[in-house]
Amino acid sequence: MEKKRKVGNPLALAVLAWLMLEPMHPYELGRRLEESEQDRSVKYNRGSLYMVVKQLAKAGFIVEHETVRDTQRPERTVYALTDAGRAELYDWLGELVARPRQEYPHFGVALSLLGVLSPERAVELLDARSDALAAELVETRDRVRVASGKGVGWVFLVEERYRIAMLEAEHRFVGELMEALREPEYVRAWRETFGGRS
Repeated sequence: MEKKRKVGNPLALAVLAWLMLEPMHPYELGRRLEESEQDRSVKYNRGSLYMVVKQLAKAGFIVEHETVRDTQRPERTVYALTDAGRAELYDWLGELVARPRQEYPHFGVALSLLGVLSPERAVELLDARSDALAAELVETRDRVRVASGKGVGWVFLVEERYRIAMLEAEHRFVGELMEALREPEYVRAWRETFGGRS
């Protein structure tokens, strides 16, 4: 069973991981999330980042390390990881890596109700999705190629490689589903069931 976390937002996990490297100000954390493109995997904006940092501090996973002052900017509080934060990071990450989790993607909801659409309309919509998936595959493969060319280690690109594998699988699935929806037997059965109601 999934463990109840004091701070359950996945952004918190990313913050804990970045603070393993060194103490940082939330602005620096945000910059690194963007530069590493982790904001493609973790929902993030400046407001949510500052909120998560406060929650992590309240939970005792991070502490104020120092306050930095310079003449051009307001005071900045730099945060550091605590032993409890390190333990939480390892425990939470271990759980996510080791145990499959039931997720509820929107596409799964749409698939569960697909039979309501006429076979022709379903194929038309799935064809548009197939095109979008193909475009995203090209973009993601290019991103990995460019990053690899700059010397970024494969372990830092593993989430993009996972994204590619998932996109390829979905693209293949959508193609097979369109073929199944075009089968005369399915079209006939759909018309008998739904007739002129769509």
